Amino acid sequence: MSLAALRAERIKLTTLRSLWLPPLIAALLTGGVTTAVGAALGGTDRTITDDPGAGVFYGLNFGQAALVAFAVLLIGQEFNTRMIDVSLAAVPRRGRLYGAKLALGALVGLGTGAVGTASAFAGYAATVPGDWRGPGLLRAATAGVLYPALLVVLCLGVTALLGNLTAAMGLLTPTVFLLSPLLAGVPGAREAVQFLPDRAGQYALHYTDDPHTRYGHWTGLLIMTLWTALAAYGGLRAMQRARWNR
Repeated sequence: MSLAALRAERIKLTTLRSLWLPPLIAALLTGGVTTAVGAALGGTDRTITDDPGAGVFYGLNFGQAALVAFAVLLIGQEFNTRMIDVSLAAVPRRGRLYGAKLALGALVGLGTGAVGTASAFAGYAATVPGDWRGPGLLRAATAGVLYPALLVVLCLGVTALLGNLTAAMGLLTPTVFLLSPLLAGVPGAREAVQFLPDRAGQYALHYTDDPHTRYGHWTGLLIMTLWTALAAYGGLRAMQRARWNR
């Protein structure tokens, strides 16, 4: 990765509405949905008060869909429009171009995570009665900032690996937004689903322990990090082998 390549990717981000709008939506949903749910159910729904982490990051369940869209668009739209040829003409070294996209995605994810986490905690504190502080507060807040960045890099890697925007969106969006949450409630599938990257990463957001989960909170974030590294490496190999600019 080079600073010039990173700067070029930043210019693309700031000039294309399809790229800068999803992270903004993600941050707004993360804090806004949490605040709305807290105002409506904060005094009656114990699922968002017994474990404050579950309540604070309730909105992240919706915000992460926008993050997936951002990651897929960041690299996938260049595949589908063949603008990847133009990008490679400007930055011929594919690893450098790919690294710049990963770095930009991670930075945007961290910024979205920081804003979303701060607004979610503020909204929860303002609408839900009771003490939201606890021994898991620092870990949950740290994970709330890191999780979006890991998710974006993971999705970037998968999109590069597939080499197609439509295929990546069709795989990642339902998996993260629908399939994982649904399967997590199925007794027979729960054992396997808990090791999926999004489920493992989200476990670090919770204050309390789940007796059905076979690892600790920090280990969950580590599992997601390993999945992310694997996806990023797979995307790099696919970028290096793809037949572009020929």
